[in-house]
Amino acid sequence: MTKVKIKNIVKSFGDVRVIKSADVEIKSGELFFLLGPSGCGKTTLLRIIAGLAAPDSGEIFFNDKNVTLQPTHKRNTGMVFQNYALWPHMTVGENICFGLDVRKLPRVEKQKRVSDALALVHLPGYENRYPHQLSGGQQQRVALARALVIKPDVVLLDEPLSNLDAGLREEMRREIKHIHKELGVTMIFVTHDQKEAMAMATRIAVMHEGKFEQIGSPLEIYQNPDSLFVAEFVGDTNLMDGVVDKITDDKIYITTPAGKLICPVERAAKLVNQNKKVKISIRPQGLSFTDENDAEGIWQGNVVESAYLGEMITAVCNVNGIKLRVTMLGSNSSLPEDGDRINLKINYSQVKIF
Repeated sequence: MTKVKIKNIVKSFGDVRVIKSADVEIKSGELFFLLGPSGCGKTTLLRIIAGLAAPDSGEIFFNDKNVTLQPTHKRNTGMVFQNYALWPHMTVGENICFGLDVRKLPRVEKQKRVSDALALVHLPGYENRYPHQLSGGQQQRVALARALVIKPDVVLLDEPLSNLDAGLREEMRREIKHIHKELGVTMIFVTHDQKEAMAMATRIAVMHEGKFEQIGSPLEIYQNPDSLFVAEFVGDTNLMDGVVDKITDDKIYITTPAGKLICPVERAAKLVNQNKKVKISIRPQGLSFTDENDAEGIWQGNVVESAYLGEMITAVCNVNGIKLRVTMLGSNSSLPEDGDRINLKINYSQVKIF
């Protein structure tokens, strides 16, 4: 298995600095995600890893080997593109075999590898079909098989599921996770889809304006975002302003338009001082209805709108003029009606102060 070290990579196109600085070590066998909005530099970084683009400065290592100046065809990477990139005049078998033909492997071994690759992506017997005879999901499976058949050291995936409908995306997520677990190969996956990254990744690097905002597991990034951008970009959240009234050894007391907030000090992303203005992020799952009405830290308001979604209930509540979104498990809660007076309890593990 191969670890990938990205060391101080910088890349510009003309006067635009696309990657300001990228520095991370991707462990052997990881399913590592580069997550960020369009234009943040994630695809450019993937192309640099593949050797399809050269950095202005910095280095790429596969294990301890510096491959920065090595051409693409000598890096032994498999690439899966967003638009499948299958040869329309070639059969499925010929498309998958293309990389093996370049490597001049014996015919028997090529046939076995193509057969094994098709079995791995659940398309046995499709060797003689053409791309136009396949669905989008099947074409993407063929593209994945083509990347895996060469037994790559690293598999690079550039938003490979974005052209699929919701059902197929869900299916392919499970498929890629299963293949990753079975083969143990290092995979680097580019996406702008937060749910995709959260559902699949072992670790995520959140990118914004050419740099890493945060690197960590899906749980770490969701529950402990390092920056306001990460809190807003990854998952849903309620944001509001506040002012720090007091800080003790273990608590921060904050005044917000919605009410008083008494928060454990570890929920502050950076050291905050008394009288300092802060931004507060509260996940919708961090708010719940309660019968308590006089306890410290309970907020009161009215339901503006609500919806029953089967597995969950969502509501928008007006608390002193602030609109707050609330999400609760549907099986454990009754649907509130518009205008209902409610009390909100805060789960501070879902709060972050910036």
